[in-house]
Amino acid sequence: MKKLMMTLALCGLAVNVLAAPQAVVDVVQSPAWRDRDGRAEPLAPGMELQSRDRIRTGEGSRVYLKLADGSTVKLGENGVLLAERLGPSERQFFSAALDVAKGAFRFTTDKLRKLSRRDVTIRVATVTAGIRGTDIWGKTEPERDFVCLLEGKITVSHKDGDAREMSEPLAFYVAPRNQPPTGIKAADPATVKKWAAETEIQAGAGVLRRGGKWKLLLADTEDQPSALEVYDRAAVAGYAASIRPRIVGEAIRYEILLRNLPGKTEAEALAARVKAQLGLEARPTR
Repeated sequence: MKKLMMTLALCGLAVNVLAAPQAVVDVVQSPAWRDRDGRAEPLAPGMELQSRDRIRTGEGSRVYLKLADGSTVKLGENGVLLAERLGPSERQFFSAALDVAKGAFRFTTDKLRKLSRRDVTIRVATVTAGIRGTDIWGKTEPERDFVCLLEGKITVSHKDGDAREMSEPLAFYVAPRNQPPTGIKAADPATVKKWAAETEIQAGAGVLRRGGKWKLLLADTEDQPSALEVYDRAAVAGYAASIRPRIVGEAIRYEILLRNLPGKTEAEALAARVKAQLGLEARPTR
C-alpha cells in the first residue's frame, strides 16, 4: 500500500509539472529585470517565465524562482541567469537548462520532490552540473567558476572534458579561468555559510513576495503624464510598479503602486530605498 501511495504521489507530481507554469518569480529583492525579445521588464512576484528569458539582478538584489517540479533557484546580486530551456522532456518529466553567466546561484528542492524524475542541468560559465534531486550552490567569478554540493549527488563536467561525480556534502569543484580544473576540494562549514548568504533574501530589505498584502504608494496624482513618468522611472530602476486609476469626484487620480509586500516592516524598508534611489516620498498602505 505504501509503495502504491508513493507511486500515485509521483504521478501527481508529473501531472502538476505539465499543468503548471514551467517557472514563476516567487520572491524579489529589487532591483531585478527580465529580458525577453530585446525588452527589459522589472521582475514582480507571480511573473511567469519562458525558455530564453534572461534574469538580471542589480546591486543588493536577490531573486527566487520556483520551477514547475517544486525546486527553487536563487540568484544573488549582480547576477545573470538565462533560462535556455524550460518545459517537459520527451518523456513528460520536468526539464530545464539554466545558464548562470554571472554571479552566485543556489538550487534547492524539498524531500518529496527529490523522488520525482527530472532533467535539470545548470551551467556556471565553464562548468556544467547535472542535477539529481539535490541542493547545490555555485558562482562564476572573474578568476574562477565553482560549484559546491550541499546535499545529494551531482555530475560536474568542464568545457575541456574533465568530468566528475560528487556525493560528499560541502565538496566543491573548482575551475580557474583559462586553466585546467583543479578538481574537487572540501570546504569548511563557515565558508559555505558565507557563500550561501550571497543568495539568501535579506530580512528588512524591502522584499516582495507572492501573496503579500501590503503595498507601497509611490505617487498619487491627477496628472497622467506625471503618473507615467513615475512608473517609467521605477521600471528603469528595476521596480515593478503598477498604475491604478480611481475616480475622485469628477476627476481621475492615478496611484502608482509597488505590490506584494509581506508586511509593514518590509514596506517601510522599501520606502527608504525608493526615496534614496528615486527621490520619491513613498507611503506604505494596505
